[in-house]
Amino acid sequence: MSKAPASARSRAPAVDPVLASLLKVQEATLPNGLKVRLLPNRQTPLVSLYLFYRVGSRNERPGITGISHLFEHMMFNGAKRYGPKEFDRVLESRGGRSNAYTSTDLTVYHEDFASDALETVLDLESDRMRSLRISDETLASEREVVKEERRARVDNDIAGLMDEELGTLVYRAHPYRWPVIGWMADIEAISRPDCEQYFRTYYAPNNASLYLVGDFDPREALALVRKYFGAIKPGPEPLPVIDPEPSQKGERRARVHHPAQAPSLMVGYRGPPARDPETLVLDVIQYALTVGEGSRLTRELVYGRELAVHAMMDWTWRIDPGTAIFFLELKPDSRPEQVEQALLAELDRVIADGLSEQELQKAKNNLRAHLLRELSTNAGRAHALGQYEALFGSWRAGLTLPAAYAAITNARVKEVAARYFAPERRSVVTLVPELPSRPGLAA
Repeated sequence: MSKAPASARSRAPAVDPVLASLLKVQEATLPNGLKVRLLPNRQTPLVSLYLFYRVGSRNERPGITGISHLFEHMMFNGAKRYGPKEFDRVLESRGGRSNAYTSTDLTVYHEDFASDALETVLDLESDRMRSLRISDETLASEREVVKEERRARVDNDIAGLMDEELGTLVYRAHPYRWPVIGWMADIEAISRPDCEQYFRTYYAPNNASLYLVGDFDPREALALVRKYFGAIKPGPEPLPVIDPEPSQKGERRARVHHPAQAPSLMVGYRGPPARDPETLVLDVIQYALTVGEGSRLTRELVYGRELAVHAMMDWTWRIDPGTAIFFLELKPDSRPEQVEQALLAELDRVIADGLSEQELQKAKNNLRAHLLRELSTNAGRAHALGQYEALFGSWRAGLTLPAAYAAITNARVKEVAARYFAPERRSVVTLVPELPSRPGLAA
């Protein structure tokens, strides 16, 4: 893991007063290990609940890849008190709505509802944590749903195909190597005993954190959480995830052949984990290079030289070292080799010269605005708290983000760009367009 200079580490970023005024959180931990975070907001009679389980594709192994995402679907299929399809029926009858997502590191369930439905929602969530029904029938049904989702989002999607291929280049040993949705053969092979063991281990209160934001009295809300979750038994301690990834010794490349109208290019560099201070420097670089119509790669490669129709940098916080990914959709007559050299030239410019003062300040302004926009709603605050705690170790880390971004200098931008955009850290996937096969023609 790379480290900031000692002088930089010794100066802790200041707490942002605006964020501090929005995040006056009350904390508790139940005897069974469930972390509870309460943030009252009495302005409107609404509440958002986010339940974070510390499990994602990072916790899987070959043979059951995709089980975390499959479980996201399974959790809506009934438990002891509320049967199949009852969760959403009951929630929606009270004016609420629900959703969920799975990532490399987390599985998150969330609901928005009127404040007078709080007890009902806690009953619903605790029911499926305590006694989810796992049957061969529900497994078979959700397996087919996930397989179809994989076909749509990966097998028949250019960006999905390339991202999956890039993962196998960037990571040789770490679980980030496989896609969150899993390999198709594993999805087909996951068994009911696999699901039962996974549920007992990862869907337990000692592996979860509950965030409530909205119109409630904290004392009464905590009493309800204790009532519905307090008797749920903790599960076994999940096995720690070892990061076995060896250092990359040189550039890695792959070509993907797929029916398409134009080529595409994806370039990835393994970066730091979320808790490394250099993660935030890459946030700034991401915003400067690809966020907004005036961002550098959009301005230079899309509008200026007209080599691509779209350019983006995907950099996401992760528990273990993540990947900074550049994805360029090219014009039909563009040559991938030429576009790649143009992209690398722009990255070399960042390494040599950094960002302009205008680019640097604009990126910092936009990052702070993004943080504040997320905190403008109950759901946004609950989600932000959960993300900060899961990835940074404490929700309080979020209070220092604006000051940490503001302190980033051009010298740090150049230093971090040189470290992570080095040629030996590079992995490249090129999409080669193919004509779709025509029935009746010999292969």
